[in-house]
Amino acid sequence: MSEIPPPSVPPATPPPGGGTYTPPPPPPPGGGAPGSSDRTLMLVLSYLGILALVPLLTKKDDQEVQWHAKNGLALAIAWFIVWVFVFIVERFLPGIISCGVFLVHCVIAIGFIVLIIMAIMKALKGERMRFPIITDIAEKM
Repeated sequence: MSEIPPPSVPPATPPPGGGTYTPPPPPPPGGGAPGSSDRTLMLVLSYLGILALVPLLTKKDDQEVQWHAKNGLALAIAWFIVWVFVFIVERFLPGIISCGVFLVHCVIAIGFIVLIIMAIMKALKGERMRFPIITDIAEKM
């Protein structure tokens, strides 16, 4: 049995027709496509507030990125509405009640951050995370 050299080793003789042999480039780590890092970046940007506009406007041909960008933008709008409501309530209520509202605001903020991290992780796995009402609104956009 003869040993066959690995494909990355150039042959001893030039290929037919002359010229030189250049081995193909090695596959990217993880086996993904060369453009996958761009797609990964767009999926992450989809859930980072106003930055969701970047994939929404640049990746019009990728339906999955578009879905995540719309979902992330709708989530950002929902967060902004909650923030404005809490801001107004904190300003017009007396001191003790305002402190309680502030604590609720902190809990809601942490909840939104957790939702964003979970949505990014699911998007990178190729899954979709649906938020009640928010995703329905995003799909109509």
